[in-house]
Amino acid sequence: MKICRTKQDIRDTVQRFQAAGESVALVPTMGYLHEGHMTLVRSAKANAVRVIVSIFVNPTQFGEAADLAAYPRDEARDFKMLETEGVDAVFCPAVEEMYHPLKQTTVLTEDLDKVLMGALRPGHFKGVCTVVTKLFNITGADKAFFGEKDYQQLQVIKTMVRDLDMPIEIIGVPTVRDVDGLAMSSRNVRLTPEDRQAALILNKALAFADYEVSDGRTGPDLEQEIRDFIAREPRAKLESVDVRDAETLAEVPSTITRPVVILLAARFGDVLLIDQRVANPA
Repeated sequence: MKICRTKQDIRDTVQRFQAAGESVALVPTMGYLHEGHMTLVRSAKANAVRVIVSIFVNPTQFGEAADLAAYPRDEARDFKMLETEGVDAVFCPAVEEMYHPLKQTTVLTEDLDKVLMGALRPGHFKGVCTVVTKLFNITGADKAFFGEKDYQQLQVIKTMVRDLDMPIEIIGVPTVRDVDGLAMSSRNVRLTPEDRQAALILNKALAFADYEVSDGRTGPDLEQEIRDFIAREPRAKLESVDVRDAETLAEVPSTITRPVVILLAARFGDVLLIDQRVANPA
């Protein structure tokens, strides 16, 4: 497994693969890898000849400096996991390598940046879009794989690729969960045992909402029922509950008649967790 620290090194590596007629898949990550990331890697391996993984804790998508500083990192552990999975190359640049000191260009999906997690974390998706655009341009990969757990992020990236005619295929991979139902996240390691147990309320709420969506609920009615359900857990500080059209992320003010995505964000201690599920009234 080749470890690339510079943009030129990973670009040259990918170009060698493609010159040999080999397709290249990219799995962008911020490191501290877990089974969810490995599922993305395996999906990439099933859909391309070569797989590269980026590890970069992107400072421009964090709203709070403390959250950025607290983000877990373990490069040696990550490399070992990726080598075991047969990854061909890892791109792990320094911040100074990724961002020019006089940078002034950003990428933004205007409407999607202002709703849901974009409203909760202003500037977050501008940071995501900018760094993902850079990763696509730097690597020149043919395909990129993202987890559906970050559902809005996946829709933002698909929209960005569509609107800017980027020559890359975006593939979403279903959420991976621990045996108790908690969605896997690098942030989970920061949960206290009590908060880790309390966080199970998110998946339980999604299961409850999935069942209720078939009974002629409106979007606002279902959102309130979910809030009431999560309120049973005193350690959960609910940040947002949204029931949106699964394709467009538009609000659903009337009776739910087509697939919706249920998006949750809650804090447990100082750790913000998100979760999602697509529910079909049919």
